[in-house]
Amino acid sequence: MASQLEQLKSFTTVVADTGDFKQMAQFAPRDATTNPSLILKAVQKPEYAPLLADTVAAHRGEPLEAIVDQVLVHFGLEILKVIPGRVSTEVDARLSFDTEATVARARHLMGLYEAAGVGRDRVLIKIAATWEGIQAARLLEREGIHCNLTLLFAFSQAQACGDAGVQLISPFVGRIYDWYKKSAGAAWDEAANAGGNDPGVKSVARIYQYYKQHGIRTEVMGASFRNVGQILALAGCDLLTISPELLAQLQAADGDAAPVVRHLLDEASTHPAPAPLSEAAFRYALNEDAMATEKLAEGIRAFAVDAGKLDGLIQAQR
Repeated sequence: MASQLEQLKSFTTVVADTGDFKQMAQFAPRDATTNPSLILKAVQKPEYAPLLADTVAAHRGEPLEAIVDQVLVHFGLEILKVIPGRVSTEVDARLSFDTEATVARARHLMGLYEAAGVGRDRVLIKIAATWEGIQAARLLEREGIHCNLTLLFAFSQAQACGDAGVQLISPFVGRIYDWYKKSAGAAWDEAANAGGNDPGVKSVARIYQYYKQHGIRTEVMGASFRNVGQILALAGCDLLTISPELLAQLQAADGDAAPVVRHLLDEASTHPAPAPLSEAAFRYALNEDAMATEKLAEGIRAFAVDAGKLDGLIQAQR
């Protein structure tokens, strides 16, 4: 019996969305993504307490920011022992509106990986897809530091990332779905907004088609899923990053009884790339998208809160 997870892997690169590297191997993902919330969740588990304590002890006396980066990279290094591909490590969300500080932090993170013997081809630096974050990624990509632009909700964000030559973007399917469902209230029809009609799925499909039609090399990785239906509706996307809970559901599902069908297809480049978005055009387009404006701000705030909590855990052990 071929599971739905096995079948999905024939169309799409499967990525594990977790910092729990001990749980990861059973799903055999190629890549893995982390963020402040996932690392915070992992370090509070008893099995990861020694990793946190040992890392803090080894760098006691260093600035808090430096110790945090050591913890993030330590998790990344352990993850890279489990997967054959790339790990995404996120820059502090509190730097989301500071291009220079984001570039400096990204260089530092990559330097820690390189000092540990890991090449740049195995690391993606995650940065929030603000205008400032996208410009930081533009500079980093020129240096060979590849980036994963996250908290992406608007088509304008995807356009600007393509203009900047970003390696990969992570459009957030589930959070888009959440906003439209909440906005509709009692009028929401779950069945009518499922599968290919899901607003989050539609957003990713539009971006994927735009990139392929215009020959934009940026990889599209759907993220933030609420259910297996959203994942299956995006079969064929370049990559999909999936939580362990949903990976387990896909692994347990009989793909012979319910085969995975490819929905996103590669299209030959048929149109020249449009003119790049100016900063003013980007900001206006983002402002016009109430969902994206709200979810981007909410996401940065949430990641910043969890980054602060991680700071607190480390500070308590210094």
